[in-house]
Amino acid sequence: MTTRASESEVLEESDRRPRWRVVDILVASVVAVAGGAVFAVWNTAAAPLMNAMVPPLSAFYVGVWLFPGVLGALIVRKPGAAVYTELVAATVEALIGSSWGFSTVYYGLLEGLGAEVVFLVFLYRRWGVTVAALAGAGAGVAAGLLDVFVYYPTITAAAKLGYVGLTIVSGLVVAGLASWLLVRALARTGVLASFASGRDAERV
Repeated sequence: MTTRASESEVLEESDRRPRWRVVDILVASVVAVAGGAVFAVWNTAAAPLMNAMVPPLSAFYVGVWLFPGVLGALIVRKPGAAVYTELVAATVEALIGSSWGFSTVYYGLLEGLGAEVVFLVFLYRRWGVTVAALAGAGAGVAAGLLDVFVYYPTITAAAKLGYVGLTIVSGLVVAGLASWLLVRALARTGVLASFASGRDAERV
């Protein structure tokens, strides 16, 4: 008869394999769709504030558009999770209706890659607060560079540098640190019991 301890060991072994499980796909998709809905609300709420501020200060608000990739990766801990969740969230945003149209889709792809590269550097074995913050910063690098070349090509070099720097800070704090804290909060409720992220947070 299988003991509770051995069942837990089997679950952890399955969870830590790079191959995606059905539950991984489902949860990453839920995170992505929820993220896309947040984007749609944030587009309306933040637009007046961003329009009232000139670059580089408007970069402070970018971090909200970066969190699904980091959050999804921190939860499911599978290669490609950051790209998948950020890309699907951006697609949902475009389908709901965005003033930027379907350009949000390639933004989502590149922002997800910015976070994904950080998890890859750590070989998908480190998921602590430092790695989460760096992943948020990586997404911020992608978003900042895209913005200064696509939307702000005429601002000064100093303003471009400042804008990218502030998107990195915004990504680090909002997408990185806040996502890490959210995973820990969710773990305490038990909803992440099927994931190593939930079990690891409960042990701390």
